[in-house]
Amino acid sequence: MADDLYATLGVSRTATAEEIKRAYRRLARQHHPDANPGDDGAEARFKEIARAYEVLSDPDRRQRYDTYGTDGPGGPDLGDAFGAGGLGDLFDAFFGGAGGSGGGRRGGPRRGGDMEVVVDLAFEEAVFGAKAPVEAEVPAPCDTCEATGSAPGTHPTTCSTCGGAGQVRQVRQSMLGQMVTARPCPACGGQGQVVTSPCPDCGGEGRRAVRRTFTVDVPPGVDDGSTLRLPGYGPAGPRGGPAGDLYVHLRVAPHPRFTREDSQLVHQLHLSPSQAALGVSLDFETLDGQEQLVVPAGTQPGRVFRLRGRGVPRVRGRGRGDLEVRVVVDVPTGLAEEEEALYRRLAELRGEDVAPPEVGLLSKIRSAFK
Repeated sequence: MADDLYATLGVSRTATAEEIKRAYRRLARQHHPDANPGDDGAEARFKEIARAYEVLSDPDRRQRYDTYGTDGPGGPDLGDAFGAGGLGDLFDAFFGGAGGSGGGRRGGPRRGGDMEVVVDLAFEEAVFGAKAPVEAEVPAPCDTCEATGSAPGTHPTTCSTCGGAGQVRQVRQSMLGQMVTARPCPACGGQGQVVTSPCPDCGGEGRRAVRRTFTVDVPPGVDDGSTLRLPGYGPAGPRGGPAGDLYVHLRVAPHPRFTREDSQLVHQLHLSPSQAALGVSLDFETLDGQEQLVVPAGTQPGRVFRLRGRGVPRVRGRGRGDLEVRVVVDVPTGLAEEEEALYRRLAELRGEDVAPPEVGLLSKIRSAFK
């Protein structure tokens, strides 16, 4: 993101809150990924605009940014270090707002909440990555009132209860002296303004639900249950507030031949005793295509053939895992008479003790139903 948040929104450092809000709305519509299909840089620009507005629309955070430049990317947010109210509320709590300034937070558009959706992926999409469509009903800024919540031709008025501060304060005495507590104004909901003539389309909310389709860039190597965060793609805040985040939970379908162990793919290769004993060359299908797999004579159950780099890409690392082919030898059942005779001849040649053949009526009955 650019170092100058004002330059990101294209406003001067002396811009009013209304000028900042208008610039944000205009740029958000212009650079929203939905309005720029195929433009890979649109999402990055949209995030920069949303972040700049999130800082500059909050009077406290804007003042810290103007003074210290520390509320930009990578800098500490003093409000986080000392609780949601920041240093101003901390001093107010112990000194009762003394000094004449009041120090209270001003009202303003609140950030929208976060939203969660689930996206289904094929096994191969999770391994190699994909562009997955996400359809969701999301509260978006109302076009009729331009997100103000007021009917066209009207404007919100300053809340008479809190005087536009968005908070009401209560002073009480304690053993430490005068204490001041603040809570959101119940009359305006912390907005600092009251809509006297609500917009007929959004009912004064400044937003209304719309059906939207997003495209999520799924990175290679994600696993079932992974979550992707899309900043600024969640519900719009009421009356022009910045949008929340969209959390996309990934649900990956199982594969008919492969299972996954972290970055390793695993396949159970079933061989007959003859194939294990004499060896076999197989056309083996990997996720990358067909390869020749040579099983040498005398292969034992549980042996692992490792195909390097044919596994899953490492999301937080380099390269790919391996594909492990684990041998399972299937012992035949229900042998025909000729097959049984051959196995007994083999056991005789190898000097192996085996159970004697079944004789009598019971054996004949079993043979009749084979």
